[in-house]
Amino acid sequence: MEDAPDRKRRRLDEVFGDVLPTTTSDERDARDEPVSTTSDEELLANRPPHHDRD
Repeated sequence: MEDAPDRKRRRLDEVFGDVLPTTTSDERDARDEPVSTTSDEELLANRPPHHDRD
């Protein structure tokens, strides 16, 4: 007899396709992430549009 989680996973894949990854982003290596910047650079790059940029 098949294992219930495997059977359930296969059935979900049949219905919805393989849209859900087996691992989440926090479980994967961070190799593709950009090189870290200083905290000031990150804050300035993500500043809300209603703040002056002068």
